[in-house]
Amino acid sequence: MRLSRYFLPVLKENPSEAQIVSHRLMLRAGMIKQASAGIYSWLPLGFKVLRKLENIIHEEQARAGHIAIQMPIIQSADLWRESGRYDDYGQEMLRMKDRHDRDMLFTPTAEELVTDIFRGHVNSYKDLPLTLYQIQWKFRDEIRPRFGVMRGREFYMKDGYNFDLTKEDALHAYNRHLVTYLRTYERMGLQALPMRADSGPIGGDNTHEFLVLADTGESEVFYDSAVTELTFGDRQIDYDDRAQCQAILEEFTSKYARTDETHDEGLFNQIPEERRRVARGIEVGQIFYFGTKYSEAMGATVQGPDGKPTLVHMGSHGIGVSRLVGAIIEASHDDKGIIWPEGVTPFHCGIVNLKQGDEEADAACDKIYGALTALGLEPLYDDRNERAGGKFATMDLIGLPWRITVGPRGLKNGVVELTCRRTGESEELSPEAAVTKIAEIYERVD
Repeated sequence: MRLSRYFLPVLKENPSEAQIVSHRLMLRAGMIKQASAGIYSWLPLGFKVLRKLENIIHEEQARAGHIAIQMPIIQSADLWRESGRYDDYGQEMLRMKDRHDRDMLFTPTAEELVTDIFRGHVNSYKDLPLTLYQIQWKFRDEIRPRFGVMRGREFYMKDGYNFDLTKEDALHAYNRHLVTYLRTYERMGLQALPMRADSGPIGGDNTHEFLVLADTGESEVFYDSAVTELTFGDRQIDYDDRAQCQAILEEFTSKYARTDETHDEGLFNQIPEERRRVARGIEVGQIFYFGTKYSEAMGATVQGPDGKPTLVHMGSHGIGVSRLVGAIIEASHDDKGIIWPEGVTPFHCGIVNLKQGDEEADAACDKIYGALTALGLEPLYDDRNERAGGKFATMDLIGLPWRITVGPRGLKNGVVELTCRRTGESEELSPEAAVTKIAEIYERVD
């Protein structure tokens, strides 16, 4: 993409309404625009990041054998009355009537709807286990929407639902989801810690939240610093191997890490003092096992091995996709702007032409742009007739991980400058070597 043809409405000044870093930088970088309180339009740069996150989630869900579907945004209230949640959910649920005076609602979550799909089509234990998931817009009518996409009313979310014959099978699904989420967050350049949490209106006894540590987090968290030393890495996982998935769950949850709702001061004080940490965290996902809560209320059974109807055991698993964009920025920025991890960057690198209109500089930039594109990479070429300082400021603000700077002086010596956004370090390379290095970096990321 050439910046002269792109829609990137960056702001030079900090918006007065933005209270936290991610909200401020998303507005300044032209990623979002507020439509109304807690509701945003996603502009091209923000939309590209949203899609990158979504693709990673789809890939990791498919790796674990989970199946994507798409459910409607508007649900019938009848299903929620059947489960008993319609009157319990509270004012966060946006209720409405259609033209036939039927009670409807804007989806805040989809346990009822997916259970209705299951009970209508699955009849035998031989069709289990089954996990269905979607990535869809949701709505919760927050009383005080704030912090941009971090606490909006409309949000983009991955929600998955497992159906299993026994509790043991469902707990394996729980463990499997924990493993997929660890992989997913690390691919996004995040360390998201699984913490024992409260189940809230979803229900169930087994639940972990995944939290990214950040000063602006809405939750107070208590943890053993040893958990921050754990990494998932490039492990090869057999998702059907119960022992392997259980071992990973134990590895990542055996040390103390809890949100304020489930904090136990006595257990916390048993941690060596030098490892006790109290911080703030941003919730970016949660997994639940809730047994037969919905299947019993809604009659979701299968014929068991003995030929008798058997209630299925269920769980649900969510990732806040739009919220993740804000969480990544909160965890990865400096005073100049965003610093995208390579796995989720909207463009793989920026190309800055220091002297637009110079025949040699224009030709070199075009050649680099073409070479990167031919390799399947997406560069953003700043071909505007602007001062170099303004071009650098824009690149720093939007946070692309790598920048290739091309100017007449360097080209006389056969070199361009390759700069790492995270460290600020630069090196001079031939144009061909710079392209090769960028390609090698993203081969490792993929």
